[in-house]
Amino acid sequence: MSKRNSMSKAEMEIARIVWSLGSASARQVHDELPTARKIDFTTVQTYLTRLEEKGYLKSTKQGRAKFFAAKANPDRVARDTVKELVELLFGGDAVPMMRHLVSDADADEIKSLKSMLDDLDKE
Repeated sequence: MSKRNSMSKAEMEIARIVWSLGSASARQVHDELPTARKIDFTTVQTYLTRLEEKGYLKSTKQGRAKFFAAKANPDRVARDTVKELVELLFGGDAVPMMRHLVSDADADEIKSLKSMLDDLDKE
């Protein structure tokens, strides 16, 4: 698979909304944004078009409306984005990032992480 251009923070927010809805029009995406995020409708349309051009979303026409859905696998996008972040902030070493994340975790999250690590260790 060819490497896609990275998403901006705002594009990621828009993509996550589309991915959570499965398929969505620009109006539906706009309606899902928190009211505190004063993004106008035409800006949402611009973000959706950029995400389609970058290969993250695909669109289909249904009547007069254009509906967007995932083209790229959201889990794969998350993995690639985290990998880029680890490279950028930690020189490719994931352990310092994990240490940072764990230091902010609450007791339930740490219990869940321990369980996940135990399961991985058994494999």
